[in-house]
Amino acid sequence: MNRLEDYKDFVLNLHSHGVSSRKIVKRLEDEYGVHFSKSTVNYHLKDWTDNDNVTKQDDSTYSEGVLGTDAFKHYCEKEGIDISRVTSAKYVNHAGQQKFNIVLDYKEDESNTIDYKTVIDEAMGYRFVPDREFNQFPNAEITRLIYTDTHIAMCTDSEETAMYATPWNESTLMDTMQLMCNYVINNKVGRTLIIDDLGDVLDGWDGYTTRGGHKLPQNMSSQKAFKVALQFKIAMLDILHLHFDNIFCHNVCNDNHSGAFSMILNHAFMRLAHERYNNVFVVNYERFIDHYIFGRHAFVLTHGKDSKSLKFGFKPKLDSVQIEKIDHYLKHNEKGSVYKNADFIWFDKGDSHQLLFDYSTAQDFNYMNHIALSPSSEWVQANFKKGDRGFTIQQIDPMDRNIKIIPIIL
Repeated sequence: MNRLEDYKDFVLNLHSHGVSSRKIVKRLEDEYGVHFSKSTVNYHLKDWTDNDNVTKQDDSTYSEGVLGTDAFKHYCEKEGIDISRVTSAKYVNHAGQQKFNIVLDYKEDESNTIDYKTVIDEAMGYRFVPDREFNQFPNAEITRLIYTDTHIAMCTDSEETAMYATPWNESTLMDTMQLMCNYVINNKVGRTLIIDDLGDVLDGWDGYTTRGGHKLPQNMSSQKAFKVALQFKIAMLDILHLHFDNIFCHNVCNDNHSGAFSMILNHAFMRLAHERYNNVFVVNYERFIDHYIFGRHAFVLTHGKDSKSLKFGFKPKLDSVQIEKIDHYLKHNEKGSVYKNADFIWFDKGDSHQLLFDYSTAQDFNYMNHIALSPSSEWVQANFKKGDRGFTIQQIDPMDRNIKIIPIIL
């Protein structure tokens, strides 16, 4: 496994010349073929600069006079240097090429940091009180809740010109969570609940997808998104843990919008849930595809796109290429052949924001596209249609082939 520490000199050299963290991530991919998230780079840079004092530079031979020259401005633009952070510079000729050695102001940028300790400490004392009564109709077997593409912090109408504007903020998110819990309790069977989050729970980091590929209209800072998402997940357990003997939470963390940010979130959620409840068990999946088994059923989970490689990912409709990829995983994953350990296989994915269950294209597994919990983004509204949102409840007999599926459209 690659460690950012192995590229410390390279990263620090770029940083000392004012190259942004996002561009450092791109340079690492281009020159070494390795991928690290922007948050990982920021974390290590803060650690290195705090502990090693690497930001100290001797600027006695440097001058502020070059800062206003066109040549210097062009150099900064070409190299991706934030010129506002440059305090002084000097011209150097390197192998016949005009370059500059630069001294930067290293004041920490608070906008790109999250006070995780404060947010988690607040969450430890946070207890959600629902604003409605929840009924339950006990029966038998296992209840399963699947939701995906929550896109917390997504702004659906940034310029008040969206075709089908649907508010998506902290208030509407928590209302949706309570509705979801009410449907789960009203359709409850047995004393065990499975909650599967198929990814993209956060819309992005600092206004960009986890790949840093394009800017996203958002209505929360990264810190607020982290806090709201953590409360969303904990509040769900505050309601549901009283109605089930055991709750198993599975979180897909390898996705194209939130990526490493969702891993940080879900790790905090796991620690809080295990500390707070004695009947809740949380598993966070970092791999693009993973699975678990209940009785004779295997549930294979993926978001549909990963954090760095798959631009197009798994499509809503199966084809022979996708069947081969899934079949290969079912035979060769490190947990052992899924075919040997389960009789009935369900491949559950998000990403496409479509509700489409395919029982027939593949012979050996069912292909389940799950609807997004969030409303459509501005881009989807303009390029496709208004769309629907919701989640899925399943009632499962672990030994029976047939599962009762209850799609909920909000």
